[in-house]
Amino acid sequence: MTAPDAGRGIGNGDETGTFGLPRDTFRILHVSTGNVCRSPITERLTRHFLADRLGDPLWGGLIVESAGTWGHEGAPMEANAAAVLADFGADASGFVGRELLDEHVIRADLVLTATRDHRAQVISMGHSAGLRTFTLKEFTRLVRAIDTATLPPLEDGVVARARALVRAAAALRGWLLAPTAEADEVYDPYGAPLTFFRSVGGEIHQALEPVVTALTGVPTRA
Repeated sequence: MTAPDAGRGIGNGDETGTFGLPRDTFRILHVSTGNVCRSPITERLTRHFLADRLGDPLWGGLIVESAGTWGHEGAPMEANAAAVLADFGADASGFVGRELLDEHVIRADLVLTATRDHRAQVISMGHSAGLRTFTLKEFTRLVRAIDTATLPPLEDGVVARARALVRAAAALRGWLLAPTAEADEVYDPYGAPLTFFRSVGGEIHQALEPVVTALTGVPTRA
């Protein structure tokens, strides 16, 4: 499954269409600290979910990436993170760690972070990132409260639907608060045993499922 890894994205190979004109794309950026544990798991599980829902991993204009606020540039993902992805049938191959740069935030249509500290760091970079940056669990909570019937149908394109979903989530943020501060956190498994990685992977998997269902309008396959 090499195609989705081209350009670190799912949705296109070069972001240009016929005669070099830009395609309509929606870029999802997952952010953690080192970009070797949590955000690689989240990136590759998102791609796996999207390919499962949409059939063709190159369909729809979606680009899924990740980076770290203290990213290990050029590093492979942690072996335990790759093992977690294998548990879910997701592809860990070809991953390379990245340090979070301004250009990543500028280009992202949706930034999903592991923790509130990561969210604050992304927002502090500027680039009008506040309305499109959430922790993963925060975004899941907001998405669950959105009536997906109000979103554009998939026939209008997954990019239009994704943009509407982010706007709706941002509008709800001040009204639907977390029950506790910790409820919006995905804790760092770096250096922990595989059992803890699997626990974190389960949390990420559970948080992503309603997000991808709302994004694509396609429920989980039985």
